[in-house]
Amino acid sequence: MKAVAIKEFGGPEGLTVIDISGRAPAQGQVSIATEAIGVGGVDVVIRSGALAAYGFREGHVPGGEVAGTVTAVGDGVDPAWVGQRVWAFTGTGGGYVEQAIAPIAEVLPLPASLSAVDAVTLGSSGVVAHFGLSHACFSLGEAVLVRGAAGSIGIMTVQLAAKVGAGAVAVTTSSHERGRRLRDLGATHVLDRSGEGEADAPAGYDVIIDVVAGEDMPSFFDRLNPNGRLVAVGAVGGQPPADFGTKLMAGFQKSMSFATFSAATVAEPARRAVRMEQFAAAGRGELQTVVHEVLPLEHAVLAHQKMDAGEVFGRIVLTP
Repeated sequence: MKAVAIKEFGGPEGLTVIDISGRAPAQGQVSIATEAIGVGGVDVVIRSGALAAYGFREGHVPGGEVAGTVTAVGDGVDPAWVGQRVWAFTGTGGGYVEQAIAPIAEVLPLPASLSAVDAVTLGSSGVVAHFGLSHACFSLGEAVLVRGAAGSIGIMTVQLAAKVGAGAVAVTTSSHERGRRLRDLGATHVLDRSGEGEADAPAGYDVIIDVVAGEDMPSFFDRLNPNGRLVAVGAVGGQPPADFGTKLMAGFQKSMSFATFSAATVAEPARRAVRMEQFAAAGRGELQTVVHEVLPLEHAVLAHQKMDAGEVFGRIVLTP
């Protein structure tokens, strides 16, 4: 079957289409004929080689979430899953394929009203947005800033913060057009990437959800209110400077907090419940999934080029 692998760490040109042998699902697993494959920021970071120290090697097949139809089940899995349309989390890779393998604990049935493309646009990002806000102890009426709001996690964070009653939802983004679209999704203030841009924007924020990290992350500590919390839910801009904690200590009397958040720390039943609720809400039109573009699997290089260029608003989806 067709797959896309990282032939060489570095730029998008290091991705290559390969033929691999399909494998049967092991105990507790299912095999899924993929209809849609989400392209995530973590795929880009892995492809760059930045996570090689964490065990990722050249030859790795990226992709963490897929949607499609279950074609086979391993031992211990109810055969009734065969033929069902599902969303699945494959882990830190293995998704850029025509036939994916996933543990049954990370497989959810899709409502008839939700497409496979919409499912992989929402599946991981919605959970990160929901629990990222929870990790920040967000409460009604607080001012929220979403840094790097044009990606799928940022878009979902904007929607959820607005829906649950944030006092303000500011965003950082790179263009007027993106800002207009984010306003349509619930943003109240649109700022440039440095956090400037509107005179009436809040002077400080109770919560900052940061998808970017990178060298500029410490400057956003200055934008936290007393007792404010900045939670990094991604690092698409790279690692922050090694001494970023000195900024926090410099603001000691403001009692600011910094945390990272990974959905891997949330118990599977809780992730499952939130994801099912969000799928249903999207199917009813209460949450918007924003798809930047749908490309064939063999155009994964182009998808990553667009990600690297910062052209993507929402999510790129690959289809076999």
